[in-house]
Amino acid sequence: MSAFALSASSVLGASRARLESRRRTPTSTRSRVNRVDASGAKKKVFIDGEAGTTGLQVRDRLAGRDDIEIISLTGDDRKDPAKRAEFLNAADAAILCLPDDAAIEAVAMCTDPDTVIIDASTAHRVAEGWAYGFPELNSEQKKKVASSKRIANPGCYPTGMIALTRPLVDAGYLPEGTGLVVHAVSGYSGGGKQLMAIYQSGEAEPWGAYGFNLKHKHLPEMAEYSALGRKPIFCPSVGSFEQGMVVSVPIHYDQLHETGRSGEAIQKCLEERYAGSKFVSVRPLNKTDDLERGAFLRPDSLNDTNKLELSVFASDEQGQVWLCARLDNLGKGASGAAVQNMNLALGLPEDSGL
Repeated sequence: MSAFALSASSVLGASRARLESRRRTPTSTRSRVNRVDASGAKKKVFIDGEAGTTGLQVRDRLAGRDDIEIISLTGDDRKDPAKRAEFLNAADAAILCLPDDAAIEAVAMCTDPDTVIIDASTAHRVAEGWAYGFPELNSEQKKKVASSKRIANPGCYPTGMIALTRPLVDAGYLPEGTGLVVHAVSGYSGGGKQLMAIYQSGEAEPWGAYGFNLKHKHLPEMAEYSALGRKPIFCPSVGSFEQGMVVSVPIHYDQLHETGRSGEAIQKCLEERYAGSKFVSVRPLNKTDDLERGAFLRPDSLNDTNKLELSVFASDEQGQVWLCARLDNLGKGASGAAVQNMNLALGLPEDSGL
């Protein structure tokens, strides 16, 4: 197993050595040298907040890789700003699994311009200068992620919603400014350790809708990266299962341009967008023969994967389509996406560890 903890002093020494090496390297070649190490040295990765739900899942996906060396703080050092700064600046990539305020603080601590930062919080998802970490967003996004030093990991719910709607907007089927309603259900692990403890104690309700103030933190990125430019009415909920997610976007045909008013057209649009994708797949149009007991789309079928599965259930007769995205809220919705983005930014195979 290649993941192990390093002492603060050894990390500081590594950081100084990297900085000294960069001073001797011409500016025009620094990016290339950082990505292609002729010695085959492992890339150092620091998970800031690795004891949390997302951090633990990231670590699990990196453990055992022979191209990655996890550098870790232990004990009280985890809360020491100076030690955190040392590790952030010593890393080739730092994955922030932190609340928004702590993530902003961590970014300020990192002064090494060659450290790739992947922020799993909501703090930078629509911030200028940050690449949105959904490589499948369009034909250019993977290159943007691969060339960026600041990557904002998408939210779990937006990943599903954007994957379903962005291709329709780009094709001209779904007009900019369309008002949508998005329903979603997630496993309780999405609420972190505190919510997990409530559910695992047996005291939680079997199902709980929330977000009734209509100010869910994921709304800005839904509006921005769907390219609709308008926040949907978002109706999230938590079910009495630990992991998994289904995001639903129902659309009336009269909300679509006439060229997109058929299940076949919508299906073809999604299939063409994600053709050849390593992680995103589109199920056949109106496929129901594999549903649980012939009726239910299970939210947990893709658990522990980085897969995102899209479905089109359409009725041309009724003039309606129900789009569904299924994913692991801790996989493609969080930790898996972070590892995918890290791989791209460090010049490693996109699907390593996934």
